[in-house]
Amino acid sequence: MSLDITAKKEIIKKYAQGKGDTGSPEVQIALLSEKINKLSEHLKVHKKDNHSRRGLISMVSKRRRLLTYLQKKDADRFKDVSKKLGLSK
Repeated sequence: MSLDITAKKEIIKKYAQGKGDTGSPEVQIALLSEKINKLSEHLKVHKKDNHSRRGLISMVSKRRRLLTYLQKKDADRFKDVSKKLGLSK
């Protein structure tokens, strides 16, 4: 359920602010969104997997905290990443 290396590199390249940027909120939010999408698909098939469901809830809350931080820090960057990922608040 984790991301493979090539997918992770593509996401980092797409959302990075500069060369070597892997820790900006945009990159973290994009990586979490991809993990959330993969885990959601897994849970549609395996409905009783409560341990993975708990992990999903924790990832969603971490993404929400990062989005709130980004919105307070820079509203334009928040709007841009929300629009690219199709997230709404």
